[in-house]
Amino acid sequence: MANYKVTVSTGNLIGATTFNNVFIKLVGTDGESEHKKLRSFKGASSFTRGTVSSFTVSCPVSIGKLVLIELNKKPRLLFPEDSWFPAKVEVKSPEGDAYNFPIYRWITDSEVHRFREGTALRVFEDNHHLGRYSREKELKQRGKDYRWDVYVEGIPHFIKAENPHSLPLEVRFSFTKKMEFFLTALTGLAELKLEGLADCKENWTNIDAINRAFSCKRTDISDYVHKHWKEDAFFGYQYLNGVNPMLIRRCTALPKNFPVTDGMVSLRGQRSFLNEMMKGNIFLCDYKLLDGLKANTINGKKQYLMAPLVLFHKTPDDTLMPIAIQLKQTPAVDNPIFFPTDSEYDWLMAKIFVRSADFSEHQLNAHLLRTHLLAEVFAVSLLRNVPMVHPLYKLLTPHTRYTLQINYLARLLLISETGVFTQFAASGGKAMITILKRSLSSMTYSSLCIPDDIAERGLEAVPNFYYRDDGLKLWDIIHRFVQGVLSYYYKNDAEVQQDSELQKWILEIFEHGFLSQACTGIPQRFTTVAELVKFVTMVIFTCSAQHSAVNSGQYDYGGWMPNTPNSLQLPPPTTKGTTSKAMMLQTFPDVNTTVHEMATLWLLSQQSSDFVPLGHYPEDHFSEKIPFKLIKDFQGELEVLSLAIKVRNKSLEVPYTYLDPKEVENSVAI
Repeated sequence: MANYKVTVSTGNLIGATTFNNVFIKLVGTDGESEHKKLRSFKGASSFTRGTVSSFTVSCPVSIGKLVLIELNKKPRLLFPEDSWFPAKVEVKSPEGDAYNFPIYRWITDSEVHRFREGTALRVFEDNHHLGRYSREKELKQRGKDYRWDVYVEGIPHFIKAENPHSLPLEVRFSFTKKMEFFLTALTGLAELKLEGLADCKENWTNIDAINRAFSCKRTDISDYVHKHWKEDAFFGYQYLNGVNPMLIRRCTALPKNFPVTDGMVSLRGQRSFLNEMMKGNIFLCDYKLLDGLKANTINGKKQYLMAPLVLFHKTPDDTLMPIAIQLKQTPAVDNPIFFPTDSEYDWLMAKIFVRSADFSEHQLNAHLLRTHLLAEVFAVSLLRNVPMVHPLYKLLTPHTRYTLQINYLARLLLISETGVFTQFAASGGKAMITILKRSLSSMTYSSLCIPDDIAERGLEAVPNFYYRDDGLKLWDIIHRFVQGVLSYYYKNDAEVQQDSELQKWILEIFEHGFLSQACTGIPQRFTTVAELVKFVTMVIFTCSAQHSAVNSGQYDYGGWMPNTPNSLQLPPPTTKGTTSKAMMLQTFPDVNTTVHEMATLWLLSQQSSDFVPLGHYPEDHFSEKIPFKLIKDFQGELEVLSLAIKVRNKSLEVPYTYLDPKEVENSVAI
């Protein structure tokens, strides 16, 4: 008699317990066990939350090397059918071999579910007929569960789902995540409703009134923003280390539609503008994506959204200072260029219009499109084309956690016809779709890879650029980890080329994420290990670090509305000398528009208690020793970087924490 020791671990999640009878079948290369009910002295409590229970499965003879297991459950007499979340099953054979079967799936029915042994297998080396059958059946089912849908033509496709509950259980929020998310959403707005602000459609009458709303929710950085938002140095700082460090670039030649001349600008130290540009000290932000858009109507009032051009100068003391602002793309008499030497409110109003434009460009391009929508494409293609036993699935599944549900909620609650963004942002509605289409058509593969992006924007030598410094180090750490893992499984380029599942994954990303636009530079297939490593590094970086960089500080920099208005109610001045404090207050968004922005940014900036930081893998998908060692090395490098960032931040007036690995979530989960 051959006895197999079977150890079943139930996940430590709310609702993971089952009191149903659980059955197992072991399938090996030389045979299979009977379909056996698992019994132990624990009885009905064998499969309660967080429990590890052991059983013996006996076979007349050894069944060889284990290929897969079959699991199912059936209700006990007088007990209803319930849901169960098994984490993994470990089996020790009579020969002393240990097998690991990662599961991490909800089982809600009485059907038989097959799970492969944890050793990663690519499709061309999966030789056992039952293994191949299981692989094909898994992908066939996933093709039905994860179907592409089109939100609107011209933007990345997404998962087809009728509501959050129609999403497959494996990609939904945990009970904890769901409760915390909706509680934060409700309480954030409830406080403002109690103060009578959420429904007030009036203008702000004074800054003190904005202060009172702001006092509901504050952070150390939002307090700093509150004190310094008018300052030119802080205005410039935000384009390097705020939530949108993606737009600024070195200016080597002025755009023809921005006619700034040497005599117009006054540079610190009486330097020549043209000489400073030649030295690489002049920088540009161009919001041309927003040009010609029809702004939203909010509370029955027309709103205004500009497409500014902004010049910055890196001063001798390494401060990035704004030196010229043109609020519309086409030069004209009624489109003056504003300078710091103009009157206080002329210059301040110009900066306010820029910051409002940045809100829209950041939210729709840098945040929604380049992290959320792309992460969903990466995840859906992975789930459709790559089975659990594949090394790519094991590597990337932690970076897909919660993404499909948070994106569904974004489409439902933020950008739908009744969504908060649609109702309360100048770029909500038709303008939003136009911005997304323009952003996708102008997006390139290189702009998603931070080393290439920084080089293309000419920002390698800009001082005090912590997004770049931390981001490049994180990219390198992730790249080394990915290279180690994928090089372990793919010994040469030919193995990459013959992996049909891998090729289907990238092809669907090209077709459904980048709409088959070859000009983006996104590969349609992989031909080398190096290409594969770079692309997977980009996927992990986008889903973790990049999302953290453009998401985590939203309330820090946008909680004080005057620093980042989501909409503006008056057009910009067409002549200088006509602005005032009263006009600024009339230009700001209405009270309810402001507080809905505040509540939303607060929600999107909150970590949940089941937050998983980059490099931490609560689920053991890998079984081999080499990937385990590489994960440990990866975690060690992230720990060293985290400590270095913390040490640096102690000496900074405004700490940059968004790319501290301990603060970076593994996936787009909020």
